[in-house]
Amino acid sequence: MSEDNTVAIEKLSSAYRAIREQMAKVIVGQDEVIDQLLIALFSRGHCLLEGVPGLAKTLMINTLSQCLSLSFSRIQFTPDLMPADITGTDVLSTDKETGERQFQFIQGPIFHNVVLADEINRTPPKTQAALLEAMQERQVTVGQIRHQLVAPFFVLATQNPIEQEGTYQLPEAQQDRFMFKVFVDYPTFDEEKLIAKATTGNKKSSLEQVLCQEEILELQEVVREVPITDHLVDYALALVRQTRIGQEGVPDFVNEWISWGAGPRAVQYLILGAKARALLNGRSHVSAEDIQALAAPVLRHRIVTNFSAESEGITTDTVIKRLVEETPSREGELTSDPRLSKIFASPATA
Repeated sequence: MSEDNTVAIEKLSSAYRAIREQMAKVIVGQDEVIDQLLIALFSRGHCLLEGVPGLAKTLMINTLSQCLSLSFSRIQFTPDLMPADITGTDVLSTDKETGERQFQFIQGPIFHNVVLADEINRTPPKTQAALLEAMQERQVTVGQIRHQLVAPFFVLATQNPIEQEGTYQLPEAQQDRFMFKVFVDYPTFDEEKLIAKATTGNKKSSLEQVLCQEEILELQEVVREVPITDHLVDYALALVRQTRIGQEGVPDFVNEWISWGAGPRAVQYLILGAKARALLNGRSHVSAEDIQALAAPVLRHRIVTNFSAESEGITTDTVIKRLVEETPSREGELTSDPRLSKIFASPATA
């Protein structure tokens, strides 16, 4: 990497520590969740958060946007929400000076840097699709005119895992658009005690802005320039390709427990996320540990367990953990393993 990028690495690493320090003024615990949100942001990815109500998901995301000088919008997804309620719409208006009538585009709440799609599974598929299209294309089309979204653009969608009545579950193909699926868990006893004391008093914390929009865009470019060895690319490929049932080299437990495996986006996000994680930790190179740390949030919504797994209490995280444990990460061991060598063989040479 160039000398300028070395400076950028130091800047991102120090900014990461400063962001964590600022968020700790408002958010108690949830360190792993915050790390994954930051990794996704600097990788230009989006996150799907799953957790029960009351775990400060909205507060966490709003606080993060303030630390990064980003505009924030919260959309409460409901069964009557229409695509135009998100993207915006053309409104017929009259020019006061000329009296001429013309359509004027009124921007919807998606035209912000950080968009919280609260309870995305409560709105019909048509509205879900409008959001997911904007996530992928970074633009919305109203009539015949395309409107570019602001950059950086970061969507965080939440799902309630305990109340599914009257919901429209996101299909796996749509979940694949999210870089990470992040589990927001209950706080520990000590953390919850601090939360109780902090939220029932009069003390208010002031947040300092750590980065501006231009700096975030610059650092997003730097993430993609982080070098990664062919061995670690092979390691990411091995983890993902082992989830595809019926293929050569796939372990027996995957064929037994999985009904559908992860696609190419999983490899892309594993590598991008590993690059961002390395930079946040002050390193200019990717390690196997970076890939292992992100295997669960990248893969858990991209693989589908079957009835046999569910009857045994096997979750996607169980499968991912075992894959990481049984896949050698050291250079030379990966391709020399008799079973895994089949993963890297093309059909013509298998």
